[in-house]
Amino acid sequence: MAYILHIETATTNCSVSISKDGETIALKEHNTPNYSHAEQLHVFIEEVTADASITLNDIDAIAVSKGPGSYTGLRIGVSAAKGLCFSLDVPLISVATLKSLAMQSVAADIDFIIPMLDARRMEVYAQVFDSKFNEIRETHAVVIDEHSFEECFEKGTTLLIGTGAVKCKEVLKHPNVIFTVDAIPSSKEMATLAFEKFKAKDFENVAYFEPYYLKDFVLQSKAKKKS
Repeated sequence: MAYILHIETATTNCSVSISKDGETIALKEHNTPNYSHAEQLHVFIEEVTADASITLNDIDAIAVSKGPGSYTGLRIGVSAAKGLCFSLDVPLISVATLKSLAMQSVAADIDFIIPMLDARRMEVYAQVFDSKFNEIRETHAVVIDEHSFEECFEKGTTLLIGTGAVKCKEVLKHPNVIFTVDAIPSSKEMATLAFEKFKAKDFENVAYFEPYYLKDFVLQSKAKKKS
């Protein structure tokens, strides 16, 4: 039996949950544009452990959403996760933010799933999966235009899910595209992914682990702006 504490702070949603053998048994989250993660995170951790009728000493691992996403949000979540790992002497598991977002897909007869987070202007952070959540294209930054993701659209029905889908809806008019624009990353979907990593002992080095920011893309964007 394995209890895993999950932390998701990559976006405006501060989300904490506890799973038992891959099933979520307690969840606390609050989505606010004010990014109040620093104030809410440790309160939520206390509340979910109480809801699950366990203590932090019963936790077998800490899972954290690794990005991409908000720089500040990711730093808060990862710092908290690493601190808990050190104090409890338990392993750290990282879960890709976009893959857990893709797990919210409930639409039938979908050939491709593209989870995406809003970046800046017409940019999104996106990843492409098939209907069984196998990665087709790794996480990347995309400037949206009428040709974005058309290789998927031409092959089958494609779901665009997440905050980045809002701006895509204005540009992408292909009949094979459907949108779920109100989905945000949640710790609830981390449970299955984290448990698989736990069983495989796929752990991070607590001392050296850093969030995934897609920094290279951000630096290139700034350079272009100056030119």
